[in-house]
Amino acid sequence: MEFQLVFPSICLDFGCFAVEQHASVRLGRKVGTALESGVMLQRGLSRNLLFGGLGLFAGFLALAIAVPIEPQVPAALVALFSPGLKLAELIMPETHRSLAWTFGWFLRIAILANAVFYYAIFSFATYLLLRRSSR
Repeated sequence: MEFQLVFPSICLDFGCFAVEQHASVRLGRKVGTALESGVMLQRGLSRNLLFGGLGLFAGFLALAIAVPIEPQVPAALVALFSPGLKLAELIMPETHRSLAWTFGWFLRIAILANAVFYYAIFSFATYLLLRRSSR
C-alpha cells in the first residue's frame, strides 16, 4: 500500500493547513486527514490577536470619550463603559513623581485596563454566538 501526499488545502480563515493522505493512487480513498502546521496561524491565535487589537482600540476610544464627559456623567456610568479610568484614578494619587511620569502611567493603566475589559466582552460575545450556532 503506497501513500501519496496531496496538498495544500489551506483554509482562508487561518484555521488549518491540511495535508490529506490517500491509500492508493488507484483507489483514492482517504486514510487520515488534517495534519495541522505549527507555522500557520491557528484559529485561536488569530482570534486572540484580533480581539486584542479591537479591545485596545475600543479601550482607547472609551477613555477618549470618558475623560471629557466625566464631570457631567455619574461615576457609575463612566465606570461601566471605561473601568480603566476609575482604576487609574484609584492607583495614581499615591505617587509623588513628576507630572509627565504620573500622566504617562495614568494613561498606560487606563488604556490597558479598558483593553482587557473590552477583550473580555468580545470573547464572551463570541463564546455565546458560537455556542448558540452549534445548537
